[in-house]
Amino acid sequence: MKDIKSLKIDELKAELGAMGEKAFRAGQIYKWLHVKLVSSFDEMTDLSAGLREKLGAEFVITDLKQLEVQVSKDDGTRKYLFELGDGNTVESVLMRYHHGNSVCISSQVGCRMGCRFCASTIGGCVRSLEPSEMLDQIYKITRDTGERVSNVVIMGMGEPMDNFDNVCRFLSMISDENGLNISQRNLTVSTCGLVPEIRKLADLHLGITLAISLHAGTDEKRQRLMPIALKYSLDELMDACSYYFRETGRRLTFEYSLIAGVNDTPQDADEIAHLASKVHAHVNLIPVNPVTETGFTPTSGKDTNAFKAALEKRGVTATVRREMGRDIDGACGQLRKRRMAPAE
Repeated sequence: MKDIKSLKIDELKAELGAMGEKAFRAGQIYKWLHVKLVSSFDEMTDLSAGLREKLGAEFVITDLKQLEVQVSKDDGTRKYLFELGDGNTVESVLMRYHHGNSVCISSQVGCRMGCRFCASTIGGCVRSLEPSEMLDQIYKITRDTGERVSNVVIMGMGEPMDNFDNVCRFLSMISDENGLNISQRNLTVSTCGLVPEIRKLADLHLGITLAISLHAGTDEKRQRLMPIALKYSLDELMDACSYYFRETGRRLTFEYSLIAGVNDTPQDADEIAHLASKVHAHVNLIPVNPVTETGFTPTSGKDTNAFKAALEKRGVTATVRREMGRDIDGACGQLRKRRMAPAE
């Protein structure tokens, strides 16, 4: 059956027209799915029983199952584990800031990029998510908390640019005025650096923020941390970033996970400042989440502040990401991995 929650409103109108239904019904159904966030046709009470029956015969409504939620005692961060229709699981995180609620969602089940410091990639990529499965992570969290989500970050499990078409459809639908209508300026897509897809995204001229997972300032060091760097050099990546900035006018963010003794020296800071200056990027410093399998540990607070000061001395704006949810399974993929682990 067709995935109705992945259809844009014009596509839904066409589907209903083919069923002999009036176009205005599409607006009603779309509102039920994307504003009222229902999970069954029976809840669409302003539709006739006959139409609801016809819809049930033609379409399926994606409905993620909440398996687990961990709540941080430190800051109220909520980490969710959702089960998909095929039994696979993905993670999402709700973070509360003074400027509003931010949700970090997954775009794939697992990840095939192989970054050495990331738990998401352990076990590889099972499959990419449908637009409806990305949307429903937000919808389920909204229903669970009763609070509006104002910012969305695609930085959970998976590489968004490895699921390019579905992610772009998701971006269009989550910012649709007929749905939750979250401003594109409040949407962030994070990529480890798939150069052709960065250029394709630039050509769409969206108002979103693009975040580049950089993590090293030389090809040699980046290749040791991130296999994608074996395919695309820093020169190629920086050219794509420059193109993105020219085409969209949107300032990029460089995500930089600080790993003790690996990429946190003054020389590393100089190299990152040089790259950021080239494309007018903001640098977001992230103390790496400890993951048992990697053996990596986060840079100390003192050295993190020194790294930030070194960037600012070079004229680069930098922030240190506030550590949230550290007392729960904070790193992407940890909650899923723990649940999948066989009992000892």
